[in-house]
Amino acid sequence: MSANPSGPSPPLVVGLPDPVVTLSVVRWRNEILECTTDRIAEEIPVAILCNGEPHAVMLMSPMDVQDFALGFALTEGLINEPRELVLVESSVLDDGIQLDLTLPMYHPRSADMHARSLAGRSGCGLCGKRMMEDALRTPAAVAGGSDVVRTAITRGVAALSDRQTHNRETGAVHAAAWVDLDGNIVALREDIGRHNALDKLIGARARGTFAPGFVVITSRASYEIVTKAAMAGISLVAAVSAPTALAVRLATTCGVTLAGFVRGSDLVLYSHAGRIVG
Repeated sequence: MSANPSGPSPPLVVGLPDPVVTLSVVRWRNEILECTTDRIAEEIPVAILCNGEPHAVMLMSPMDVQDFALGFALTEGLINEPRELVLVESSVLDDGIQLDLTLPMYHPRSADMHARSLAGRSGCGLCGKRMMEDALRTPAAVAGGSDVVRTAITRGVAALSDRQTHNRETGAVHAAAWVDLDGNIVALREDIGRHNALDKLIGARARGTFAPGFVVITSRASYEIVTKAAMAGISLVAAVSAPTALAVRLATTCGVTLAGFVRGSDLVLYSHAGRIVG
């Protein structure tokens, strides 16, 4: 098969889920409670195979996947120029998408690639599905969890900016904070990656004795955020931005109350709204 000088043309991938979905939510707005719907960005796993071998699983929006395949191959150093990506075969699976990239031999300079790749498994045609099962964990359900007054959430989020010392300097740092049931920030950790900031906070909480409370984050609430919270037994995550649909489904399954768009006195509850009082 000859290589296309500009890389393979991106054929339409049929059967993809919609990149935006509509879900039922409970919303507080202007001190009024309403049951309504919200438009939520979808998030799906994409299993990447190189010459038939498992390489990585990425979580992304289900659109422009062929463009993603080429950009990923270039930025990861799998190819030096677009024409080296001979073919991209796309398969829509029950759990996500499998992209099988046909490439020349791996370049010797990519010595660190193997360490960053997922371990391959023997099999026939199910590599992507097995990779996705590894990537998409479903933690045990969080038991119990304190009822939280709505104003404690809005008060904790409002106090975030004053405590983000590194973000005031750079404007490029996320934060995760532990907030007690009165809305006071007990501890805050910053990092350029929202997942790293949450990991730091969970570590601090594991080493110390924190009052009962919940987590607030300065970013959107993705699948990874909910997974980390559930793994740590955290029953409430409040975000200043939106969740993904995958995160909402996981939060519902794992018993995590997920709040988003916490701004002023307003917020949206996407799962287990019964924990929030008034």
